[in-house]
Amino acid sequence: MKYDFPWLSVASLRDELENKSGIYFEAHAFPESLLLQDPKACFLELAQKIGHPLSQSIHNELVLDVIDHGFSKEDQRARGPHSNRKLGFHTDRCDVIGFLCLQAAASGGENQILNSKEVAQIIQEERKDLYEVLCSPFPYKRHVMDSENPKPFCMQPIFSSQEGFFACSYLRVLIDRADQDPDCPGLSKVQKESLDFMDCVCEREEIQTRFRLEPGNLLFLNNWTTLHRRTAFTDFPEKDRQRHFLRIWLSMPDNRPLDPAFKENFGSVEAGKIRGGIRAN
Repeated sequence: MKYDFPWLSVASLRDELENKSGIYFEAHAFPESLLLQDPKACFLELAQKIGHPLSQSIHNELVLDVIDHGFSKEDQRARGPHSNRKLGFHTDRCDVIGFLCLQAAASGGENQILNSKEVAQIIQEERKDLYEVLCSPFPYKRHVMDSENPKPFCMQPIFSSQEGFFACSYLRVLIDRADQDPDCPGLSKVQKESLDFMDCVCEREEIQTRFRLEPGNLLFLNNWTTLHRRTAFTDFPEKDRQRHFLRIWLSMPDNRPLDPAFKENFGSVEAGKIRGGIRAN
């Protein structure tokens, strides 16, 4: 499939993501006719113009269906994108995450975004002691979907800086799983306090950007400079009207250098190198 994206300026999009807000939104990215034909192919074609698509599972899924599968929290197949539950603010294992909305929920499913550098500054101003803790390594348990990774856990900071470039990486669910696993390092009292305080800061509505994606809407986020989540949602009763997004992970050619601690989990920390994603089998 070949499609000309008349609204797309790759240089402008990359600049907005890496050097400016870290957020890129496009209301009418694709004609409805294309969305009805093969939206995955369209989305992937667009993504390949912007960056390098990464695997999001051991099955080398470059475009992931974000749709509620009804798995319980205890189900080993459960992932945030496959539930209708409220998610915590987090980042993903990539430079940039992209979403294309095919079907909105009947209610709920609001997208919420934070500037992670602003979150870091608030914590530094209000609790410098906890900010310094968040700049130290935390254990992350291997994701249940990351079975090809031989490491049971990795250690990486929440906030870091490399060559003057800020970075935030945060997925508390994996930190908590590591803390509960006897084969992984546990959290100290002050580490738990620092995570709880960060979560409280993230809940401040005055620093959140909130909106709901509608069919045809496109959103890209820089994972190093933004945190994101989705509220709980309720689907329409008709199965063919389930909330349905497509998700893509990108490694960007203009990405920033990272703290060396990220090498084990991301594969590379040098600027301009391909990194992130989940190892496929």
